[in-house]
Amino acid sequence: MTRSGQPPHPHSDLGAFVQEAAAAGELVVQPRMGMVSPDEMAAGVAAVAALPERTVATLTIDSYTRVGDHAAATAALRTGRPLNGFPIVSHGPRTAARTAAAAGRRTPVQVRHGSADPMAIFRTMAAAGLSASEGGPVSYCLPYGRTPLAESVAAWRDSVQFLTEESRAAGRRAHLESFGGCLLGQLCPPSMLVAVSVLECLFFARNGATSVSLSYAQQTHAAQDAGALAALRMLADELLPPTVDRHIVLYTYMGVYPRTVPGARLLLRRSAELAVRGGAQRLIVKTETEAHRIPTVAENLTALSVAADAARAARARPRAAGAHSGNDTEEILAEARALVGAVLELSDDLGVALLKAFDRGLLDVPFCLHPDNRGEARSAVAPDGRLQWTDLGALPLLTTSRRTSPMTSRQLAGMLGRVSREHDLAAETAPPPEPARRPPRAASPTRSPSRCGSRSSAWARAASPSWSGSRPAAPNGRPRAASRCSRSIRTRRGPGGSGERTSRRGS
Repeated sequence: MTRSGQPPHPHSDLGAFVQEAAAAGELVVQPRMGMVSPDEMAAGVAAVAALPERTVATLTIDSYTRVGDHAAATAALRTGRPLNGFPIVSHGPRTAARTAAAAGRRTPVQVRHGSADPMAIFRTMAAAGLSASEGGPVSYCLPYGRTPLAESVAAWRDSVQFLTEESRAAGRRAHLESFGGCLLGQLCPPSMLVAVSVLECLFFARNGATSVSLSYAQQTHAAQDAGALAALRMLADELLPPTVDRHIVLYTYMGVYPRTVPGARLLLRRSAELAVRGGAQRLIVKTETEAHRIPTVAENLTALSVAADAARAARARPRAAGAHSGNDTEEILAEARALVGAVLELSDDLGVALLKAFDRGLLDVPFCLHPDNRGEARSAVAPDGRLQWTDLGALPLLTTSRRTSPMTSRQLAGMLGRVSREHDLAAETAPPPEPARRPPRAASPTRSPSRCGSRSSAWARAASPSWSGSRPAAPNGRPRAASRCSRSIRTRRGPGGSGERTSRRGS
């Protein structure tokens, strides 16, 4: 579903880059990665860009910046306190530009942040020459805090308009990815994920964006997920203007992750296979240490190689009949279309329509505790592994009979851990293969001279298993604990200093 409504820009345009890879039959793979030090961040960006795979580099932002507490982020920089990401606003546009330049001219760099009000982030991005980001007025509000939805919608309207206008004036094309296909990461039926992703991309387009990506997070049943990706593609083609470039991005499973290295690798490989089977053009990966700690750069590089290898293997295999159920696609598409249609009928202003929809319960995210979410809709994992609605609340859906008996805490915990258990057990009897080794990509020139250290030394440090404290797995198949000397790179603390893993679902 990669379409372009305007000529691609030759300079690290994310949408054009994905189009080119799709035309070549390659899946674009991307990590979540954020370090506080510009030198260490640049080394990670350079290492990702140096892989032979089609990669997008990432600057993941810290939690203080995410919530707009730039004074706290700046104070942490001055005192050397650890942060859980790259404080782009506190570093400023010149440092951000030099850090991103480590990717070279051919590799796009995307800023991932999790903010309900991204204006300060977007201002720094624009001044740094960066134009690709993600989130959305719903998906970076409801799951992340208590910012009123009305404030998030207004902030995102202004921010999208600013980034698209500033990028256009500088000869770049802004790209915005909706995080609506994830929301809480687990136990949300696919139709709601599809609907929110499409609605947020419509919101982006109506506020000036001409290049977007629609997200979907891998869930609990492969055939249902493939059907959801098909439905997402169909609904986007129906509703997005033909002049808007778009592609689908899949997130490797965002819930409770397998605890063993083989189980985690199996789940990652299956997500890459799903991306190929479902027609996604980009995949954002998870690593083998996801269940235990923040990954090192080397572990992120391994995950990118594993995912790309699995995608190549999936493309080489004959496409299986019934790779996804037509019934799954039809049901998800019908429900998502009903949800989106009900919202669009509320107002010609999509921001206003979103607010009315949540107020009336026409959109309702299961298990979401945000005050602006009604919390009447409920869902569960069916015995066959598919996600299904159990209570519709006020959702405008006509669906087959679902059980409405209360869910116990034991049942909820079992559903949340189902994917983790299944993959750990499956990998015991059939361990996933090691990725095939490919020669590194030739270095590309940087966009501007970098003062963040030598690119060659950065690649060498980041790709080395010893860099950032990476260690081999213990005999039980679980990753070893991180060394204390590298904790400042991987320990990620949110506001108030509490430990927080941004890779749990965010950004």
